[in-house]
Amino acid sequence: MISASPKPTRRDHATAATGGRKVGAVDFILISLAMVGFIVLCLVLLARAYPGSGADLVDWKPTRSHELEAQLEIDDVQQMIAAQNEYRRRRGAADLTEEDAERMAREDEAIRDRARQAHERRLEELEDEFGA
Repeated sequence: MISASPKPTRRDHATAATGGRKVGAVDFILISLAMVGFIVLCLVLLARAYPGSGADLVDWKPTRSHELEAQLEIDDVQQMIAAQNEYRRRRGAADLTEEDAERMAREDEAIRDRARQAHERRLEELEDEFGA
């Protein structure tokens, strides 16, 4: 009795079409990643070739000017000084002036600078000690 070979399946056809190698999920992932990388590369090259900036491309302008930002900062400082003076008056202390606030800010900055320098010196000592 002659036995007939089983009917070939789709998998057999796919294996035969790829030279005996099975096409799997890894190939799909690699092809997908390559396509995404190609699209990103095209977008980067397009962005480099465009002569203007992204803001020019979408016609974007800042909502506030630099002058307005500076004025708002000045107003904020004045409001903070006024609030501090209200608390100081309740305690019976003298009011702060803008010059006092600037002096205290300079003192705080000097303290931070001294601490930063001490920290940097300590880091340099440790680098020298451990050879980093």
